[in-house]
Amino acid sequence: MRYGLEECLAAYHAAGFENVEFALKHVKDYLAQGHTVADVKQLLDAYQLRCIGGFETHVAVFAPEDVRKANHDLLVENARLLGELGARCMVVGTDGPDDLAAVKDPLGVIAKVFAQLAKRIKPTGVTLCLEFNWSPVVKSLRTAAEIARRARAGNVGVLFDPAHYHCTPTKFDQLTPENIAMIRHVHVDDMADKPGELSDCNSDRALPGQGCLDLKGIFRQLEKHGYRGYFSIEMFSEKLWAMPPKKAAKIMHDSLLPLAGK
Repeated sequence: MRYGLEECLAAYHAAGFENVEFALKHVKDYLAQGHTVADVKQLLDAYQLRCIGGFETHVAVFAPEDVRKANHDLLVENARLLGELGARCMVVGTDGPDDLAAVKDPLGVIAKVFAQLAKRIKPTGVTLCLEFNWSPVVKSLRTAAEIARRARAGNVGVLFDPAHYHCTPTKFDQLTPENIAMIRHVHVDDMADKPGELSDCNSDRALPGQGCLDLKGIFRQLEKHGYRGYFSIEMFSEKLWAMPPKKAAKIMHDSLLPLAGK
């Protein structure tokens, strides 16, 4: 985010990446400078990159009606933007109620809102990917998968991230065929060798292969039970952010190669 969109896309291409998942603020900042969506698409073509997804904000479920409406309208516009760029995935979290105990069926409430929003964005071809732990309520793969199932919408699924796997009640026994069937997108990162309950799911991330997680075992389990989507590296690292984009992108790209069997 400290560098311009074009410089970053050039860096991704130089590193060897073929796909990009956007933090949508990066794209919107570029558009605010007077550029168009067509300009973004031209940049992607110039650097031989394909947009596979993006993210910006959570889904408001328990907020006041006016806040929910503004939030949902924003998400519909984001889905349209991503759809125009060729993406099929929008990662989102959720909010939570002020008093969880007072809500009879919070997962049902969330599922209903996701179903409504999914219907609105269906023409874009984009799937809502619910990220567990980006929520005060949805704290495990099991919970996120249950919400996706109860939404009964083909364009509602789950985002799986090893950092959240490590820091939440999610453990290997939740990587069942039924839960994995709901996963539509996967982030890639490793974690510092600390207990999950003492870890920060963002600042304690490590490059793949430099942490304590058995990423090969986890991803092998996902693929064993049918996951065939993308694996998108997502690092929160002041050290990487301080580097020139080409250097940081190359380090991240090369950290993925052992996982890809190359």
